[in-house]
Amino acid sequence: MGRYVVRRLLQMVPVFAGTTFLVFFMAHALGDPVAALFGDRAPDPATAARIRAELHLDEPLGTQYLLHMGGILTGDLGTAFNGRPVTELMADAFPVTLRLTLVALVIETAAGIALGVAAGLRRGHRADTAVLAATLLLISVPTFVSGHLLQYLLGVEWNLVAPAVPTDASLTDLLLPGLVLALVSLAYVTRLTRASIAENIRTDHVRTAVAKGLPRRRVVTHHLLRNSLVPVVTFLGADLGVLMGGAVVTERIFNIHGVGFQLHQGVLRQNTPTVVGFVTVLVLVFLLANLLVDLLYAVLDPRIRHV
Repeated sequence: MGRYVVRRLLQMVPVFAGTTFLVFFMAHALGDPVAALFGDRAPDPATAARIRAELHLDEPLGTQYLLHMGGILTGDLGTAFNGRPVTELMADAFPVTLRLTLVALVIETAAGIALGVAAGLRRGHRADTAVLAATLLLISVPTFVSGHLLQYLLGVEWNLVAPAVPTDASLTDLLLPGLVLALVSLAYVTRLTRASIAENIRTDHVRTAVAKGLPRRRVVTHHLLRNSLVPVVTFLGADLGVLMGGAVVTERIFNIHGVGFQLHQGVLRQNTPTVVGFVTVLVLVFLLANLLVDLLYAVLDPRIRHV
């Protein structure tokens, strides 16, 4: 197992380098960040030259990328155009988005697996049809539609929750945004679980457990569900990074100043250091989440061994 982890970590190095290379160059393709700082006013040539020199924007893109990678190794992700280090912006934004992501992940995992198991065990029945129809509806409705609708109904019309999230948001304040963020992924988790349950329920080891007279709950939890969760865990691991990076719409709807808010502001203002820095950390989160998923395979399915 130890050698497998080391090998996977070494494999992440070229993936991380290639991904950050693409992100860096695409972020610099947004336009001239110095011109964006001055808005509609034309910057003074001397001032613009000084800013470009301070931010190393007068260097070739290849040199800028090497400087960026060197900063990553030393924990320096650069300085945003508002004068604050990008790491300070992350210290404010990532805890909020992390809490929001965890709330969404818990909702989609608990509800998705429960609905998927119920539908998979009753395949072809009315409950199964209802779950399939509901998940298809959730997949079809865009997040900005479901977010605004739930915000209006629960926050404005019925006054059950606050329509906007305060800056010092607690887990309770993030329940509604977390639900909005989790809805589409919840539908996919439900469908994956249902399909996996329906496939594994016909396997020999499940039939043997039933023939032995084991209680139905033990058959489902120990023999059926455990092996059926392998594709679900794969999706959840990948979805962790997707949720953190894809919270832009949800955070804008509920006025949450997290990672999505900072990325949105960075793109609008062509704030390249902010965009590149935040996306770089999101890439690391995605890679580490996938490593954790691979390690969980052996826990869920004893037939899988890492060598």
